[in-house]
Amino acid sequence: MAHYRLHCVGASGNSYKVALYLNCAGLDWEPVGVDFAGGETRTADWRAGTNAMGELPVLEVTGKRMSQSGAILLWLAETTGKFAPAEDQRFEALRWLLFDNHRFTNNYAMHRVQNCFTPQAADPAVLAFLRARVESTFAIADKHLTDHPFVLGERPTIVDFSLAGYVYYPTAETGFDIAAEYPGIDAWRRRVAALPGWKPPYEMMPVGASLPPRAF
Repeated sequence: MAHYRLHCVGASGNSYKVALYLNCAGLDWEPVGVDFAGGETRTADWRAGTNAMGELPVLEVTGKRMSQSGAILLWLAETTGKFAPAEDQRFEALRWLLFDNHRFTNNYAMHRVQNCFTPQAADPAVLAFLRARVESTFAIADKHLTDHPFVLGERPTIVDFSLAGYVYYPTAETGFDIAAEYPGIDAWRRRVAALPGWKPPYEMMPVGASLPPRAF
């Protein structure tokens, strides 16, 4: 059994943040599939034994189970030293992690779900509202990443893994062509993809049961 066990599914970008970190950090880990599509995370047994919040990912290590990708990444950086922000970058790291969880990942993930994973097509007004939120947030990140190789500067940190959660899923799912619309983000995600250990989400986590995409 691997030292780190990540409860996840391939379609979970929040799970991918942690999986990508573990792989690029060269840590001993394995994915543990969850039947998300079948409602496993909503069952009382799963919530009692794995995560009371009912969310993925969950990192299992030495009998301890941890949730929330941002908190997990901080814990991993502090306990392994890999991809940790410098001491004088701690405030900036927290600022960007919160920005990611509250806006960058949150808006993009919600748009992706409404774009292709709901049983019925989303109300166009809802999709337009979510798209506008993504565009606003992505414009901020795109401008920053045009002048910075990685989010905090010259080297990758946990902040990059956090923001990378959803940017490698196909355009058909997300509804955004990052390469065409956001050159700063695209150049940054290519730099992240050049790190040893990088793999795309579905290849990194070929486990569990994700929600099936809606037929267009």
